[in-house]
Amino acid sequence: MNLFKTLLLKFCHKIIYEFTKNDKIEKKYPKIEDSYYLLDDVPQPKEVSHQQWLQKLIDTFNKPGFEILEIGSREVTSNSSARQSFDKANYTGFDYHPGNNVDVVGDVHKLSNYFEKKFDLIFSASCFEHFAMPWVAATEINKTLKVGGHVFIETHFSYRSHERPWNFFQFSDLGLELLFSSAMGYKCLDKGMSNPIVGRFSVYADEYLRYIPIKGLYCHSEFYAIKEREAPDFDWNSVNPIELVNHTQYPPETIMN
Repeated sequence: MNLFKTLLLKFCHKIIYEFTKNDKIEKKYPKIEDSYYLLDDVPQPKEVSHQQWLQKLIDTFNKPGFEILEIGSREVTSNSSARQSFDKANYTGFDYHPGNNVDVVGDVHKLSNYFEKKFDLIFSASCFEHFAMPWVAATEINKTLKVGGHVFIETHFSYRSHERPWNFFQFSDLGLELLFSSAMGYKCLDKGMSNPIVGRFSVYADEYLRYIPIKGLYCHSEFYAIKEREAPDFDWNSVNPIELVNHTQYPPETIMN
């Protein structure tokens, strides 16, 4: 009976919503253009946006003698072109599970245990949201990257829940920069967020929130940096958080646009 009531309630909500949504939304938020949902203080990456980053990495690092590591290299939703794209360099695919395009199987939280060599480029796409301890993963990447080497991370900022129960975090570009900060020896070369999303609260939200549009939703966040130096004394347990955020402060007054 409880299941029946739940299904009936959802059906009634859907019927009511379909008959009233356009009228309610148009009255409260008439003729909203997609540009309304963008925020001026959220940058679009100049060189490593969602459609640009792979070609940028190929152009920069597909050279003889370069050691390249992809974290999360297994073919899951589509075929990977990474190995063919880095055909002049030494490409290594790393993943938690064996599969196509995987050379080394292991846990990213123990990454440095699997390699004696260090890499010129370590990159990862759509993986950091699934790492149980991303700060540990960042430390292990740092151990495995040469001084003068580069790191590129793309993950999700606003996206549907997926691959549960291993779907833990959503990162802004600033969150990725915190993981690979100047305190750890990195200099950011490019960062930002790509693929804006149009969003609003649904009919199933609390009444005071229903139909309110939500600005500042972006599907992808990107971060690209060079490791300028080793930071042997860096420790997540003792570092001053101010050092991780470029010596900025949390805004004393916040205005939601």
